[in-house]
Amino acid sequence: MLQKMDTLARLALLLATIIWGSSFIIMKDALDNIGTFFLLAVRFTGACILLAIVLFRKLRKINKEVIIAGFWMGTALITAYILQTFGLAETTPGKNAFLTAGYCILVPFLFWAVAGAKPDRYNIIAAIMCIVGIGLVALDDNLTMGRGDVLTLLCCAFYALHIVISARYTQVYDVMLLTLLQFFFAAVWSSLLCIFFEPVPPLNAIPPYTWFSLAYLCVFATAGALGLQTFGLKYTSPSAGALILSLESVFGVIFSIMVGAEAVTLRLLTGFVVIFAAIVVSETKLEFLFKKKHPPKYKARMNDDV
Repeated sequence: MLQKMDTLARLALLLATIIWGSSFIIMKDALDNIGTFFLLAVRFTGACILLAIVLFRKLRKINKEVIIAGFWMGTALITAYILQTFGLAETTPGKNAFLTAGYCILVPFLFWAVAGAKPDRYNIIAAIMCIVGIGLVALDDNLTMGRGDVLTLLCCAFYALHIVISARYTQVYDVMLLTLLQFFFAAVWSSLLCIFFEPVPPLNAIPPYTWFSLAYLCVFATAGALGLQTFGLKYTSPSAGALILSLESVFGVIFSIMVGAEAVTLRLLTGFVVIFAAIVVSETKLEFLFKKKHPPKYKARMNDDV
């Protein structure tokens, strides 16, 4: 029975990474017809409504402290998503996926800053590898970086901050209520930004396939993938879960290549491999090679980023 649950958990995590990997190209396509703030407002509002329906009986447990926690989580999350989505508009889905994944490398160093937990040698090695990989992926022949890549790297810092904040609050409050509230505040922030800084497109002018993309992002890439991740991380080990979830960036590139949005060069491919290897080193500490037991770090991801 336990082996069956472990297998189902790993399959759930794999499916979540495939969904998240596909979301990069879907968002890129949707941005051709709608603005960033509108896309995020619809995405998080829809996911919030779906989760509120599922958690209807739990809503009475919401109090002031949980709302404050959800506010800070939602604020960090939407900032990361805004930077990522604006970055996606000016770079390729594959580069956006791999550069975003760099948040895994930053988290141990942010924990060091706020909690005094010093990064180990694996974190330091992974950070150096990630810097090399980012240089291969983002720097051009003149050693300059495009604005889309810069915005994507900035979003990493806020995804990492979101994980640090989440790690603090999820030890105290109900995880699903926190998720609902962070979706709510992310929806509020993106809606306000849309109203004040972005013309709201006439609904009848939005192509049907863009509405399909928005529905996919709401139902599958936000609410659905979150459920798969929650189930998967409950029944599998932290190192195995982290390794599977790190495949999100790989699937992002695969989908991008499949639709012709990515021109793969040897340099770019090498950068992707180095960044992915850095994520594996940081998240698993190579436990699967040396069979050493390490204390679990954290089990949080929103994307995002949640």
